[in-house]
Amino acid sequence: MARINKSSLTKLQIIRVASRLFLENGYTNTSAKDVCKELDISPGNLTFYFPTKEHLLSELVDMLCTFQWELMEQEANEGLSSVMAICLELTSMVSACEEDEVMRDFFISAYTSPLCLDIIRKNDSERATKVFGQYRPDWSAEQFFEAEVLISGIEYGTMMTAGNTVPLETRVRGALKAILTVYGVPEEIQKTKLSKVFSMDYKGLSAEILRKFREYVEETTEKAFVKLFKI
Repeated sequence: MARINKSSLTKLQIIRVASRLFLENGYTNTSAKDVCKELDISPGNLTFYFPTKEHLLSELVDMLCTFQWELMEQEANEGLSSVMAICLELTSMVSACEEDEVMRDFFISAYTSPLCLDIIRKNDSERATKVFGQYRPDWSAEQFFEAEVLISGIEYGTMMTAGNTVPLETRVRGALKAILTVYGVPEEIQKTKLSKVFSMDYKGLSAEILRKFREYVEETTEKAFVKLFKI
């Protein structure tokens, strides 16, 4: 039987416990001490692998980005256009911020963390290149990234105003119109996509996506353990 790499095992255990605590109790309400207590390790052992709590959050954000890619591909296989998938994604995120305080804390924390925001922007610029490239054929990878710097600010502002007196649909509709305009999506297509989004049970979809994301995090960490023990 192969020997298990103890360093890799410890790192995986930290990621699994921290991710679970972040999604159960909230990122802000979870301290490094809480993670250490769950694992019965010293603070020094934790910081050896993850210098700050922000580095732990970045692991969860990385999983979110991969999940979003897979979800978009799944929706494409089911006949949903990639543009619609992007629109539904933001709608679901903002809806989650309205309905679930833990997820609101997660998204706001991710968008205010320089480390995590860089991951989000790089991921989203790659997706935008694929989804909106037909509307901006002359744009370089750098231009798509620069656009995502602006768009991440729009997304953050829309999520940050959860609970605002302005209705969710009004805020999200305005944000999506701004994003689609940045990427050169024709007005008629914008109207069609937004009409479809808001004719759906987007709150129900948001709850379902969050459930799937939580399951995805558990499955991802479990697969990492299985892979480690097979080496």
